[in-house]
Amino acid sequence: MAMTRKKQRTIMILGGLAILGVASGVILTQLKDTIVFFYTPTEVSEKSISPQTRFRLGGLVEKGSVERGNGVTVKFIVTDNAKTVKVSYTGTLPDLFGEGQGVVTEGKLNAGGVFVADTVLAKHDENYMPKEVADSLKKQGYWKHDEDKKP
Repeated sequence: MAMTRKKQRTIMILGGLAILGVASGVILTQLKDTIVFFYTPTEVSEKSISPQTRFRLGGLVEKGSVERGNGVTVKFIVTDNAKTVKVSYTGTLPDLFGEGQGVVTEGKLNAGGVFVADTVLAKHDENYMPKEVADSLKKQGYWKHDEDKKP
């Protein structure tokens, strides 16, 4: 009993879809730890990430921790209010970078446990608005911020 072309084509398509499904599953399983925006200091300590593994570290710049060294090297501590990670960065920091502000850094841990960043991205919360824009909205009567609603 010979198979018709229609049956052969259906078997080929189903086989191809099965192979594609298995391949996608394997890829997603392998990438599950790298599909995150960043790790917090607590996650870094829990996962015990090996030195020279590139990842993103995010949290708050601990107040009083920023040390400016020779030239453009800056050292600071990133915290999630539970754990901390020391960070070293050489380069120009973004304008929004500051103590107590959110930050995401990209780089690798060195053998001493210091995160050596090659990129620093300053974050702001969803309430952030440039002063000039806020002042303009206040003048037009559109800006209603909680601080402005004092009794």
